[in-house]
Amino acid sequence: MTQSLATTCCIAGGGPAGMMLGLLLARAGIDVIVLEKHADFLRDFRGDTIHPSTLELMHELGLLDEFLKRPHQEVREIAAHVGDWQFKVADFSHLPTRCKFVAFMPQWEFLDFLATHAKRRSTFRLMMECEAIDLIEHKGEITGLRARTPNGDIDIAAKLVVGADGRHSRIRTAAKLEVIDLAVPMDVLWLRLSKKPGDPPLSVGRFDAGRLLVQIDRGDYWQCAFVITKGSFDAVRERGLEALRAEIARLAPHLADRVGELTTWDDVKLLTVAVDRLKRWSKPGVLCIGDAAHAMSPIGGVGINLAIQDAVAAANLLYRPLKRGRVSTDDLDRVQRRRERPTVWTQFIQVTAQNRVIAPLLAATGTVSAPLPLRLLQWFPYLRRIPARVIGLGFRPEHVRTPDDEGTLKSLG
Repeated sequence: MTQSLATTCCIAGGGPAGMMLGLLLARAGIDVIVLEKHADFLRDFRGDTIHPSTLELMHELGLLDEFLKRPHQEVREIAAHVGDWQFKVADFSHLPTRCKFVAFMPQWEFLDFLATHAKRRSTFRLMMECEAIDLIEHKGEITGLRARTPNGDIDIAAKLVVGADGRHSRIRTAAKLEVIDLAVPMDVLWLRLSKKPGDPPLSVGRFDAGRLLVQIDRGDYWQCAFVITKGSFDAVRERGLEALRAEIARLAPHLADRVGELTTWDDVKLLTVAVDRLKRWSKPGVLCIGDAAHAMSPIGGVGINLAIQDAVAAANLLYRPLKRGRVSTDDLDRVQRRRERPTVWTQFIQVTAQNRVIAPLLAATGTVSAPLPLRLLQWFPYLRRIPARVIGLGFRPEHVRTPDDEGTLKSLG
């Protein structure tokens, strides 16, 4: 027999967007359930960037000092190597924020931190191993969702269902929301290699003819993204793991003594890159945010930032209607109107970079020269503030406008 629950807002997806929205709504006294399909947050090769705008939100919530006690690395500059030349691309030191750096923190630490504080609210409930599989509709309006658990299916009635379940969102599929697909020329292979004393100190992108490697400093190891032409992973596998190791060593010679750490293809994870967005983010009773509303390219690592900004905007705009117990289509449309333009602008920059910089480099066979934008950043250091602002803050950074209803705190006695 299918079990039944009821709540004011049911959020599908316990990623950054879902957990942030759940925390903010519970903090405002809204009854909220967050569903996470996995048993824990301990998963590898997920986006781990915490941007200055998100750190500013932590400050606004009064949680920044506690948050920064979690394990993390702080990146204050981003550099790029093109052939034999190195260029500084972004300098975060001039951002108008308290934290003038990007923090690289394991995503499970970030999610655990949000969950820990959300669970202190009596109106918050996190259900692990609980995956949204379908929507419940009545007279043309979404009135809840059906979720699958190890103990059977659950029907959850809700005034609002939020799809924050990523680029393969069950919610947006079930809601039959139209997707606008923006073609991309690349996929990414994620892998990790140990870090040693004497390694270059910066997180960098390394470009050469037909090859691109991004190194992210994770303290005791490098998280690396090896960029390949779209749909070419089978061809890469056919050439063999030794060929991949040699490509990495040629592009980043300081890693040549440790590419042998890639012992099997299980050490290499394929990220199929997609850039898309919904034409409409909602229909009566349901709203999509984050990657469920707009899948982003890994360029700049800004997908998490946009997802969290969506969550803050949604909380700011919807907590009053949710308190009244009725969320109108206009209320939901306001969220899209608030967040759609920053999404479109960011995707335009990503697609332009993919088509005009990355695709030509992947197709190149001879000596490559630095694109003009990189040379301008070298000639005029002031310009490095522009990519720093786009990456660090994004377009239209949000601020916490939801109240803190202290009556929702659970008793610790």
